[in-house]
Amino acid sequence: MKKSPFNNQKYLKIQREAILERIGKFGDKLYLEFGGKLFDDYHASRVLPGFEPDSKLQMLLGIKDKAEIVIVVSASDISSNKVRNDTLITYQEEVERLIDTYREVGLLVSSVVVSFYENNIVVDKFITKLQNNGINVYKHYKINGYPHNIPLIVSEDGLGKNEYIITTKPLVVVTAPGPGSGKMATCLSQLYHENKNGVRAGYAKYETFPVWNLPLNHPVNLAYEAATVDLADVNMIDPYHLEKYGLTVVNYNRDIEVFPLLKNIFEHIYGESPYFSPTDMGVNKVGFAIDDDAKVREASNQEIVRRYYQTKKNVYLGRFSESTLEKIDMLLNKAGLTVDSRKCVAAAIKKAEKTQEPTVAIELANGKLITGHRGELLGACAALLIKTMKYLAKIDEDMYLLMPVMIEPMKELKMKYLHRSNTRLRAEEVLLALSIQSKTNPLAELALNQLPKLKNCEAHSSTILSEVDLGTLNRLGIRVTEEPTSYKKKLYTKNQ
Repeated sequence: MKKSPFNNQKYLKIQREAILERIGKFGDKLYLEFGGKLFDDYHASRVLPGFEPDSKLQMLLGIKDKAEIVIVVSASDISSNKVRNDTLITYQEEVERLIDTYREVGLLVSSVVVSFYENNIVVDKFITKLQNNGINVYKHYKINGYPHNIPLIVSEDGLGKNEYIITTKPLVVVTAPGPGSGKMATCLSQLYHENKNGVRAGYAKYETFPVWNLPLNHPVNLAYEAATVDLADVNMIDPYHLEKYGLTVVNYNRDIEVFPLLKNIFEHIYGESPYFSPTDMGVNKVGFAIDDDAKVREASNQEIVRRYYQTKKNVYLGRFSESTLEKIDMLLNKAGLTVDSRKCVAAAIKKAEKTQEPTVAIELANGKLITGHRGELLGACAALLIKTMKYLAKIDEDMYLLMPVMIEPMKELKMKYLHRSNTRLRAEEVLLALSIQSKTNPLAELALNQLPKLKNCEAHSSTILSEVDLGTLNRLGIRVTEEPTSYKKKLYTKNQ
């Protein structure tokens, strides 16, 4: 078996040991703030080939008898219907998805915390919905002067005003549907209450990125900055760690900036701080499981280019501010990269210019470039999949997998009964049609059997794709980027 650049099994083992060791350091209970995704961490799997998207979840399942989960969501994110950039679902929907997923694998979700709570009908309806489904919900409030007014914060009028979360396990994983939800404040609130109740509780942070024991400008760490360009996170050398231990390690600006205040809060709660630097607070061991640094660097460089295109798309759609373009350009230059390193880009643009139609290009594992453009019957993504499956299955390019006589009734259905202006078949529709034929048509079955070979292939579209087609390519494991432009400058592209 081919060895992966990242040793996932080693990671699971040493990460689990590190968390158990940290629990033992404090005694009764550890509040572990989980940054990033507990599962579906596709960013990590792209920059660390061999890292499984659910690695952190699997690690946690190994100690699930000791663990429970608290999910924190900000009241303002609920009331504003804030949407995640990756899944395009609201934060409250993401909370529900997280609860279902954790429960399905046997993890205890003990409660949801609504942080920065204020009376609001939308927030109260969400709280009621959770409670009606058996979820304990706690309210935490804004603290004037947080995080600078330490005497007020560490008092009954500060952290003491928050509702105490009842927990039963020695490890309490505090996670959230997205950044800015208030995980840190929730942990500090619990430390205050636990200390008041005579419970020896501790705090630690589990952030996969930036990787503290890799160089500051290592592509893995630059890819993290590219992934969080809208948050203005900046990787930095941890000055507190350097001063205390004489070691150069990497952290990021928000933790470094807030550490003196956190240290002060810890001292007020514990009598002394258990940590000398923000890096001390972390338990991340991912950097110790990299077996092939060169391949990890290569994978991370590709991710930086993908994030470059994703940022440009989000700016075009108004999701990101214009200022993010300057930062993503700077990161691309810092990594010494250009878009030319992504071969499918030039292939898609060249074919689109020739055909004057939306085009998608894919680079297969063997380096073969295949393009598909929009035609009378098929959309660009559908055409691409048909051509790619034929190539992989060694089916003659001129042979029909789907006869036009079969496509026409589907077009008529979409136009006559579904009232669609775009009657061309989408990628998913083509795959469904082939699957219906597969039991009677050996070629259709042979073509569909090639789909697993598309996982981790790189693709680029000459225009922004519809959400439906983009979702299909993503589910096939294809890593897609798009030119930040709509076909014929249309504003509404969801069903195009």
